[in-house]
Amino acid sequence: MRTPQHAAALLQVPASWLRKKSAAGRIPSTRVGPHLRFSTEDLNAIIRSGSQRPDHHGRT
Repeated sequence: MRTPQHAAALLQVPASWLRKKSAAGRIPSTRVGPHLRFSTEDLNAIIRSGSQRPDHHGRT
């Protein structure tokens, strides 16, 4: 389990972004008592949800 600061460093985003998205239920996270934590599975899901697929329909 990673702290928001550690997870943010790995994802190269601000820790405040992770906290805000987590509070809104927009990204997976885990609460351990009052502490916010991110598992490897949480981080992988965040990465997958942000990935963009190439457009193969000729649109630019």
